[in-house]
Amino acid sequence: MPEVTVSIGGRDFDVACQEGEEHFLRAAAAMLDAEATTLLNQIGRMPEGRMLLMAGLLLADKAAGTEDKMRALEARVGALTAELEESREAAMTRDTVEVPVIPTDVSDGLAELTARAEAIAEAVEERAGGAAA
Repeated sequence: MPEVTVSIGGRDFDVACQEGEEHFLRAAAAMLDAEATTLLNQIGRMPEGRMLLMAGLLLADKAAGTEDKMRALEARVGALTAELEESREAAMTRDTVEVPVIPTDVSDGLAELTARAEAIAEAVEERAGGAAA
């Protein structure tokens, strides 16, 4: 198990971690060090335990605030996703073209009218052709 030396509030600590986790440990220690350094600059020297406790509480407060924001953002994303889905469904409904069904008696009537019109056209053509001859 690798051991990493981290500096928090001007004090060095040897901390063991899992293989490959050294980067994460250093990143976490840097966050804790930033809070501890801010405390030391504001309050001055204090016992190690108190410094670490206060720095940890400050980080926990920031984490809680971040979690609250994340929950609010997740809720907002959920609402926007639902709104988007409703819009998509509405768009699909609007884009749907409904073709009316023509009743059989109407199509039969149109076919009969077409046949009559063709017969009349033929008769006119015959008369016109007979008159030209």
